[in-house]
Amino acid sequence: MTPDQVLQIIDFTYIAAVIGFILSLKWLSSPVTAMRGVLIGEIASGAAVVATLFDARVTEHKWVIIALIIGAGIGVPLGMVKMTAVPQRTALSHAFGALSAALVGISEYYVGVPNISKFEMAEIGLEVVIGSLTVTGSLIAAGKLQELKWIPQRPIVYKGQNYVSLSVLSAAVILIVLLVLYPEKTFLFPIMVGVALVFGIMLVTPIGGADMPTVISLLNSYAGFSASLLGFVLQSKVLVVAGALDGASGFILSVIMCKAMNRSFTNVLFGAFGQVQTSATHAKEERVVKSASPEDAASILSAANRVVIVPGYGMAVAQAQHKVRELYDILTKKGIDVRFGIHPVAGRMPGHMNVLLAEADIPYDKLMEMDVINSDLPQTDVALIIGANDVTNPAARTDQSSPIYGMPIIDVDKARTVMVIKRSMAAGFAGIDNPLYYLDHTLMLFGDAKKFVSEIVQNLSGSGGH
Repeated sequence: MTPDQVLQIIDFTYIAAVIGFILSLKWLSSPVTAMRGVLIGEIASGAAVVATLFDARVTEHKWVIIALIIGAGIGVPLGMVKMTAVPQRTALSHAFGALSAALVGISEYYVGVPNISKFEMAEIGLEVVIGSLTVTGSLIAAGKLQELKWIPQRPIVYKGQNYVSLSVLSAAVILIVLLVLYPEKTFLFPIMVGVALVFGIMLVTPIGGADMPTVISLLNSYAGFSASLLGFVLQSKVLVVAGALDGASGFILSVIMCKAMNRSFTNVLFGAFGQVQTSATHAKEERVVKSASPEDAASILSAANRVVIVPGYGMAVAQAQHKVRELYDILTKKGIDVRFGIHPVAGRMPGHMNVLLAEADIPYDKLMEMDVINSDLPQTDVALIIGANDVTNPAARTDQSSPIYGMPIIDVDKARTVMVIKRSMAAGFAGIDNPLYYLDHTLMLFGDAKKFVSEIVQNLSGSGGH
């Protein structure tokens, strides 16, 4: 086979891979076709990698194989984490992807200097800066999600913070411009990298827990754009397109989630959302909380006609999704209409609740989006909240002083009876007190979600028909 023929096959494989990436994104948009989307994405990625190995510019195949073995050794254990750890694992994946892009860009600079054109230097500078800030930003996000003791979970804010952050970002841009003008000034390059790494830390530390789903998708976008810029540096068309698809899809997802939370990008990045707050008009000690036992909850559910279950991160932590499936089965057998209300930013990453419920084989047609379920909640007998806090907080509708005011929520408070499974009265990940817990028709079910749901199921199993 001639070199030209090999090159044609490689280009054809790249085109097929790009089509596969597009189809993967399309199919991943629906739970019904998601598995097909994952499969075609894996096949397309594998085909692109194999095709690249036949590129004439790849001469040291042994180093590639060694890297693949090392990467697989790290990646397999990371892929075996529990569903509750998927958000932080995803953040780590963004960090690794951005790190690889940044390192390749750094090597391209030192190999090419001083014979680097201004355009090439601009590409390398942008790619390395975006990649570097994504590395540290993703690591901080992973640490927050993992709730590491040495990384504060609440936003770190100080007076004039935005001006300091913008100054650091401006310094990185100025260094890129200086290197474009004077690429031979090699001492500027590590300074630029260092500034970008610092900015990544400053970018994520002021962001609170409620905005973490948006941050994850935004970091995914940054990692994608960094890879796309690397494609220009390496003159790899498939990397340009794949990175652009990744970056654009992550950006679009971030926009969708910001709309779901009624928040702007600037508000997410600089709003320091997550300080613990309580209502100024109601002293906490004056409010009364009603609690109930598993027997009480089972009795109320058994007497209902329509039930809406709203899952949250607390359900994920307790690994209660399979017990929730048992609850769904037994209520359905009793002739009770049971559906699930899924908020767009429930959990700590996009689609987290959908994946958990799908893992427990809960029918897709029972998973309702927020707008759909909200119209039915006034006619719902029981709204059962399992570990969800901020996405059910009515302060978003009623309290103009609340930092979540204006954020669309699931209107569980409009149901005839509200039951909340929660370990304690502690604020949710956003650190905001929830007045839902003090309403006259709300019952607090204190305890571990998995254990409490299991006890409800046991009591329902021992009761008679509906």
